[in-house]
Amino acid sequence: MTGDDRLYLFDTTLRDGQQTRGVDFTVADKAAIARALDEIGIDYIEGGWPGANPTDDTFFAAPPALARARLVAFGMTRRAGRSAQNDPGLAGVLAARAHAACLVGKSWGFHVDLALGISRDENLAMIADSVAHAAARGFEPMFDCEHFFDGYREDPGFARACAETAYDAGARWVVLCDTNGGTLPHEIGDIVGDMTAAVPGSHLGIHCHNDTENAVANTLAAVRAGARQVQGTINGLGERCGNANLCSLVPSLMLKLGYETGVTADGLRKLTALSRLLDERLNRVPDTRAAYVGAAAFAHKGGLHVSAVEKNPRTYEHIDPALVGNQRQILVSDQAGRSNILARLRQIGLELDPGDARIGRLVEDVKEKEYLGYAFDSAEASFELLARRLIGTVPGYFSIDRFRVIDERRFNARGVLVIESEATATIEVGTDLLHEVAVGNGPVNALDIAIRKALVRHYPCLGDVRLIDYKVRILPPPADGDGTDATTRVMIESGDRHGRWTTVGVSGNIIDASIMALSDGLTYKLLKDGVRRPDTARRTGERRQAAAGANRSS
Repeated sequence: MTGDDRLYLFDTTLRDGQQTRGVDFTVADKAAIARALDEIGIDYIEGGWPGANPTDDTFFAAPPALARARLVAFGMTRRAGRSAQNDPGLAGVLAARAHAACLVGKSWGFHVDLALGISRDENLAMIADSVAHAAARGFEPMFDCEHFFDGYREDPGFARACAETAYDAGARWVVLCDTNGGTLPHEIGDIVGDMTAAVPGSHLGIHCHNDTENAVANTLAAVRAGARQVQGTINGLGERCGNANLCSLVPSLMLKLGYETGVTADGLRKLTALSRLLDERLNRVPDTRAAYVGAAAFAHKGGLHVSAVEKNPRTYEHIDPALVGNQRQILVSDQAGRSNILARLRQIGLELDPGDARIGRLVEDVKEKEYLGYAFDSAEASFELLARRLIGTVPGYFSIDRFRVIDERRFNARGVLVIESEATATIEVGTDLLHEVAVGNGPVNALDIAIRKALVRHYPCLGDVRLIDYKVRILPPPADGDGTDATTRVMIESGDRHGRWTTVGVSGNIIDASIMALSDGLTYKLLKDGVRRPDTARRTGERRQAAAGANRSS
């Protein structure tokens, strides 16, 4: 491929994905997903629509720092009868702390005539004025041609004029949208090919919905016809049937068609982790059969397939799964996951001989814990602690002897309903037994405050730790378990001024699972800061045995 074949990836998960049934991003979700997208090398991240809702307003008021990606604010062109300088909606978009503005407007004459009720010339003026105004305000301007392919089929001249008007007004990208997902690949290819005569392919983007299960195929057809910006969402999120899935598109474009993107080989290896991070954020069960990133995408079960793939993986694997951060699973073999464990150990600085017996024990431990409900793909800190504990390199910083939580619902003297959580925790640090009480916004917050109040006396650095996000999933019991024995998995994201980390706890009791995740989170902070445990540390059992002996002698 030549330099002209550089593709620019535009992720719309934080806006289009928000329109998915059952999806409701928090500000913390948006920030975490944006950082993950930036890390793999996505060029543009559409953060949302400033002015549309408080979540997007808060996100754009203090957006996450991005190393490579350009943050995009989405909005509409000016309204009819207003100037671009005096349109409140457009002003809200251009007040956002973003690098680029993607403005949507009509490109289907049917909509202009009936929905807007304005002349087609006024529609073109709205496009030109808005794009030019965004450019003048220092934004990289883009125009989103809503229902472009429907409009083109009905009136090619007017649809083309909308796109040309945006380009002539200074739009860096003119994005052709299959808004209702009803166009097929051969139509997409023909129309995009025709459009390159009006707008250079180097300025054309493609945005496809998945209503006919063709969004990925349509996008590939548009790229082959000349479009150079590719829009989509992680895991294909989006309203109705979703959008083009970047988890399928990116590896297909890079590995199958040879296009250059902002995603490096290292970034591509993080694709599976990104897919699963999004599912964990949304408390969704990952699609095991998802192409490239699904747990079953490279899974082989018994018989001739296993024999063949062990001799030559290309027999049943179209790519090396490691290229996208996935792994081969031979479901009848105890070797499944071993290479992945070794790779993750290297990432955290643990170089072990592949024949080390501890590797096999760790593989089996991970498999057993994931069967019980743990999810180490999304809890990297808990995995590191698990691995280091097996090797014996995690100090015994503290132990949580006991805890208790009381929730109270009452009306105060002014008749206002008050709900409070009070937690007590007994913590052992060295030879000290510490007891603390705290009131918080919910039982987990109260426990977090009580535990850290105790620990910060010995470990001041824990005062920097923030509990950023907390998610709970109720897991079904195993096939051989009691149907009433549902398990709770708690994922906690913690952070300090240097970074963020995620831990996991699993128990039949939600508070117990939360304590596990909280404890891991604090231990990980101490470990990564290189903190030493007190020299006088003794095990709880040793102290209790000594006390029991003293009682007997008296």
